Amino acid sequence: MKRWNTSTGTRWEALVGYSRAVRAGKTIHVTGTVAIGADNHVVGLDDAYEQTCQIFRNIDNALGDLGAGLDDVVRTRIYVTDIERDWQQVGKAHKEFVGHVAPATTMVEVSRLIDARFLVEIEVDAIADLGPTIEEQSP
Repeated sequence: MKRWNTSTGTRWEALVGYSRAVRAGKTIHVTGTVAIGADNHVVGLDDAYEQTCQIFRNIDNALGDLGAGLDDVVRTRIYVTDIERDWQQVGKAHKEFVGHVAPATTMVEVSRLIDARFLVEIEVDAIADLGPTIEEQSP
């Protein structure tokens, strides 16, 4: 089975040695994603809703690089640093971006993320089964 990787160039990808997302066949795994904007700065300081929205924009971009989109998401894993304070705002953004496909979802509290400014980190799995695979599209 052919494999494709996509990266965004964040410093952690190079330091740790991972890809933003990996596609194998029709299955796509998007690594833990945080609220980094196009300018490489944290988006939504102290705002879990804004961070979650930025995270889903980043995830959508990674999925798009691999021939998929948010409609193809089948699983989300959400890590929050203060679940009591932030779960409703994180959940609100989650519903806005992927509620229409209602993926299997887990939300857990963690003691800290890689940078203390991050309130939320999200991983997704997607299955791009609505059209040809990248391999089938290639000449």
